[in-house]
Amino acid sequence: MAESPKKMTDAQVVAALPAVPEWAEVGETIQRTFHFPDFAAAMRFVGGVARAAEDSGHHPDILIRYNKVTLTLATHDAGGITTRDFALAREADGLFAKK
Repeated sequence: MAESPKKMTDAQVVAALPAVPEWAEVGETIQRTFHFPDFAAAMRFVGGVARAAEDSGHHPDILIRYNKVTLTLATHDAGGITTRDFALAREADGLFAKK
């Protein structure tokens, strides 16, 4: 497995957030809630996120509430937010755009 990237500084996180405008910094994580027409659509999205997470070896915390899916991203090995989190956030945004 590849070495984990280093934790980003607060300034780096602030500079990176505009590239994923629906995401917000929440403590030592970035987070976004996605809304779907129904549970089945939400679960299809979760399946896509799961495949992307497995491919990248980087796994989000996922909260499912009927038609809402909240992803919370942090790189636990690094103790906070890294470039890997922003990469997976962009992938999730792309999956959501294809819904």
